[in-house]
Amino acid sequence: MNNLTLAFNLLRQRLALTATPVRYYAVKPAAAGAAGKKKKLGKLGPIMEKKVLPVETDANKLVSYVCGSNYMKTGEDIKLKPDAEYPDWLWTLNTERIVPLDELDPNSKQYWRRLRKMALRRNNQLSKLRKF
Repeated sequence: MNNLTLAFNLLRQRLALTATPVRYYAVKPAAAGAAGKKKKLGKLGPIMEKKVLPVETDANKLVSYVCGSNYMKTGEDIKLKPDAEYPDWLWTLNTERIVPLDELDPNSKQYWRRLRKMALRRNNQLSKLRKF
C-alpha cells in the first residue's frame, strides 16, 4: 500500500506541473511621473479631457469689450468704439434669417454659389445612400 500511495502522489505531482504551465510575461513599466493618476484610454489612445473656460458674467465688461478676443496670455480684450466710428454697411448686414434661393437675383454671384452648395450637399447625401 505504501508503494502504491507513493506512486500515486508522484503521478499527481507530475500531472499538476504539466497541467498548469508557468508563463513568464514581461512586467508592464510604470508611467513616469504618474504614480497614482492614470489617463483614460480610448480606441485610439488617451482621451483628452475638456478644459473648462471661464465665462464672463460682468455686465459692464460685456457691454464695453469684445470678450474672448484676446487669445494671448498677456494683454486685454478689444475695447468697443462708438457706433459712429464703424462703417455704415456693418449695420445693414442681414442677421435675422437666411434669404431663400427664390428671393435671390439669378444674375448675382451669391445666387450661383448657393445653388452650387445645395447641389454639392444633395450629391453627397445621394452618394451616402449608394450601396457598393
